[in-house]
Amino acid sequence: MKIDGACHCGQISFEAEVDPDAVSVCHCTDCQQLTGTAYRVSVSLPSDHFRLTKGSPKTYVKTADNGNRRLQMFCSDCGSPIFTTGEGEAAQEIAIRWGTIRQRRDLAPTRQIWCASAAPWLDAVSALPGTAGD
Repeated sequence: MKIDGACHCGQISFEAEVDPDAVSVCHCTDCQQLTGTAYRVSVSLPSDHFRLTKGSPKTYVKTADNGNRRLQMFCSDCGSPIFTTGEGEAAQEIAIRWGTIRQRRDLAPTRQIWCASAAPWLDAVSALPGTAGD
């Protein structure tokens, strides 16, 4: 599936070819901190299926407990997370952040990871009162 997207302010944009079945939810504590919310939704793909079409993201390097480094790419103007990748062989795959994809409503998660860290109230969210708009 061909997709495109951008950060919130539009300074960085991209296009990619993704597998709609490669969408996942990550509940790890790093993703919770990096997003400021309960989980992160990403679409994984080979790095050669991704192309920046405008701008250049800033990089934050997160070193895991095992020593592996993950490069977190984000817009230095608006702060939107754009994608992540690794180093060496791990750089052959990236994960685009779902919220930056224009076609995101067509990309539903197919799996969850790090569920032990999931917020205990997530199942109750659909029962909360809400409004359709602003």
